[in-house]
Amino acid sequence: MGTLYLVATPIGNLEDISARALRVLREVDLIAAEDTRQTRKLLQHYDIDTPTTSYHEHSKPGKLRRILEALRAGNVAVVSDAGTPGLNDPGYQLVVEAIQGGYEVSPIPGPSAPVAALVVSGLPTGAFLYLGYLPRKSSERRRLLEEVARMPYTLIFLETPQRLLSALADIQQELGNRRIAVGRELTKLFEEIFRGDVESAREHFAGQPPRGEFTLVLEGYITEEEPWTEEQMQLELKKRLDAGGKPSKIASQVASESGWTRASVYKLLLALKEKE
Repeated sequence: MGTLYLVATPIGNLEDISARALRVLREVDLIAAEDTRQTRKLLQHYDIDTPTTSYHEHSKPGKLRRILEALRAGNVAVVSDAGTPGLNDPGYQLVVEAIQGGYEVSPIPGPSAPVAALVVSGLPTGAFLYLGYLPRKSSERRRLLEEVARMPYTLIFLETPQRLLSALADIQQELGNRRIAVGRELTKLFEEIFRGDVESAREHFAGQPPRGEFTLVLEGYITEEEPWTEEQMQLELKKRLDAGGKPSKIASQVASESGWTRASVYKLLLALKEKE
């Protein structure tokens, strides 16, 4: 029985690949690639002529079976279009099937956009939570953000250029104006790492159309105080309502200050408005 190798490949700069990864790609009997066109560029650059086959999220079940059949006869390497296979790509399902089939699965570590962005962010690296791509719809995105609002871990997300600004707006609304680092086109020619707070990130990327691949690293929830009591909350909400503040903005601001979730603050806010 063969071995399934999970081979990390460059996320941009073709020099970011290990000697071991190149050796494995040369020696295996088959390379299963998320994007054969991208993989072909890498293989041609290093003069590797190993046979390749496509394996991506739209592959039919028969393709997975054929790759497992290839494992019975020899070794197979799995690569994503960039970075470490198995994160946010179909390599995960192949790994599960290979393990269940009794095959050996071996990692060939290397580049990973979430880890690269984390270590240059200037934010705490001791404990972090990686959540992949944020949901496409704003309502689902806000729901997810509300779930992680009180978590003390540094948060890592991926985002597309088309949704970057709306995602930053939802982050500020649900989590407040936290510190953030935004990595764009990491390791590539036009690499950019923005560091600041969420509001300044929105201003920065609104001034120049977002392009490329984005990784967002966000400060976790920090509090040195006990959450506000309900009485404290009601007094503060009434004061801000009387000052003419908008309920949605009040809820976001008070949530970041009080230790309450935004949903809980907003619910109490609506109850106060009904009494007026």
